[in-house]
Amino acid sequence: MGLLVVGTPLSWEESKKYFDHVRENGIEQFIHMYENGLKKTNDILLWGDEIEYIVLSVDEDHKIARVSLRQEDILEALEEHEKSGFAVDASSLISGMHNSVPIKPEELRELFHEQVNENKTPDLKKPFRAEYVTPTFHPEYGRYMVESTPGAPYGSTLEDLLNVEANMLMRRIIIQQHLAKNEFPVTLTNFPLLGAKDFTDPPTTANGPISRSFFLPDEVINSHVRFPTLTANIRTRRRRKVAMNVPIYVDKNTPQPFHDNTIPWDRDLFPEDVNAREGAALDNHIYMDSMGFGMGCCCLQLTFQTTGVDEARKLYDQLTPIAPLMMALSAATPVFRGFLAEQDCRWNVIAGAVDDRTEEELKTVPKSRYDSVDCYIANDPRNLSEYSDVPLVMNDRCYKQLRDAGIDEKLARHVAHIFFRDPLVIFSDSIHQDNTKSNGFFENLNSTNWQSIRFKPPPPQSNIGWRVEFRSLEVQLTDFENAAYAVFVVLLSRAILSFKLNFYMPISLVDENMKRAHARDAIHRHKFWFRRNPFPSSADTATSSSRDQFAEYTLDELFNGSDENGSFPGFVRIVRSYLHSCNPKASVLYRLERYIQLISQRASGECMTAATWIRRFFMNHPEYKHDSVVTQKMTYDLVKKVLDLESGGFDSDLLGKTNA
Repeated sequence: MGLLVVGTPLSWEESKKYFDHVRENGIEQFIHMYENGLKKTNDILLWGDEIEYIVLSVDEDHKIARVSLRQEDILEALEEHEKSGFAVDASSLISGMHNSVPIKPEELRELFHEQVNENKTPDLKKPFRAEYVTPTFHPEYGRYMVESTPGAPYGSTLEDLLNVEANMLMRRIIIQQHLAKNEFPVTLTNFPLLGAKDFTDPPTTANGPISRSFFLPDEVINSHVRFPTLTANIRTRRRRKVAMNVPIYVDKNTPQPFHDNTIPWDRDLFPEDVNAREGAALDNHIYMDSMGFGMGCCCLQLTFQTTGVDEARKLYDQLTPIAPLMMALSAATPVFRGFLAEQDCRWNVIAGAVDDRTEEELKTVPKSRYDSVDCYIANDPRNLSEYSDVPLVMNDRCYKQLRDAGIDEKLARHVAHIFFRDPLVIFSDSIHQDNTKSNGFFENLNSTNWQSIRFKPPPPQSNIGWRVEFRSLEVQLTDFENAAYAVFVVLLSRAILSFKLNFYMPISLVDENMKRAHARDAIHRHKFWFRRNPFPSSADTATSSSRDQFAEYTLDELFNGSDENGSFPGFVRIVRSYLHSCNPKASVLYRLERYIQLISQRASGECMTAATWIRRFFMNHPEYKHDSVVTQKMTYDLVKKVLDLESGGFDSDLLGKTNA
């Protein structure tokens, strides 16, 4: 959610007079960062991840799981842990496990506690890398959420990738240590009963003036002033509540048409209560009316530091067509507000949750400020103008300011597009900034344009380089799965740069893939557009934008290869080729292969996505009545099963043949 600023937010009406001030100075800050960043040409290929957790309160007596609203207390305790400076040496933990594959959570926990009990102090001679530094923990939108990141980047070697799973598990262990006995951090993308009856601990009522939701109480919103202000300002700007409608999964006993009787249709507490009656809530859909339904979801995000700006721009472009495919492969969200949905991903719900467009703007502004990428940005001869083929709204004044400063057309279009949006939260304490030392105005808009890939310039007065953030992944149930997805995308990004792969395709096809990726069981039921030949060739010229360069493939074909449609090699083969080109040790290759196998087996359908696994769990539950309704007992039993998996349990339907 971006950096949390301490201060006093302006009201929406007060903010309006500073919109141009924020834009003009934000552009100046970007220009300064860009010019200074050009000097960064030999940075190391570092990377990191962000994992978001839902903290659940489990009532064993009544067999109910609820979200715990103790975020402030939990983060305060975690902050004390960070201040202690105690750093567990993850690399020594792994070596202490006698190279056991797979990593055994219980064994790692024992070794972790041994190091804690020894009360070692950090070895300052060791490099500033994730395996030697205390992890960090951050607030998120939901008061039941916690975000974790490594305390430092992961290194650039293949051996460094072996630390990822242990680091993720270590973070989960640390969070668990600072929770009550009945609380647990789970990596569910969405709590199945969010917005249903009796889903919070302590109990709450949905009647708050901030979101004015029928279903989500304001108490679920992080209390930091940025979050309620963001929520209220989006509602105020669009002049109605946000409205997300997800098609309901129709089972044999689901009423047809499905008219949701859990919606308080006659409520007359706020002016926006008429929205549902006037058509915001659709029949045969699961209706959601609050920012929390989107920003209350969890995800796995990856950030890559490149060697310089040109490489960052190329990586941004090449990862753009990959984002929808990885989202479909990581699908983990088949339930909303206590109902099974006819989709498996969260993305469009978040897009709707922060969609601040007025009804008039819906006719002229194609997308929400949370959506897929709208244009490519690299000065690459393969980046043909025809590929950026969707309408691009821009702030013309900002575009001119960028071009006058010498920013090239492609990058200027991207930044001016980001700056087309209004600033959503402005703090009175931050109206005046030194544009040579601050990036506050730039980040005000860059961090509230939540695209599937984010381009991040080096912050001023920092040794951080040019970065690209990969944002489409759904968080997985176990640390093994999260590590597998993270490591695979890292290896694919390295292969892209090493082999100079060409994934360029029309943005309109990327958008179409994004829509298809949401579908229930997209792996088996849909095909996705992609470039037939991703390898460098003489055909990569300014005259080669013909549509027949692209074909539709299943995810199995895209990841595992296809002998049809021009013999697509498959991302798994590409990654394996890259690995072998690095001449890794056999032990390193063996460990990394487990992660690659999971990706391959998910794509082939040999094992299930988390969404399919969760859906099947509910549909096979003895309490399920085939009416699309998910109950408290069903949710409790799912949580218990997930906790067992997180503790080292194994389910081949979910994890495939990866435990050997």
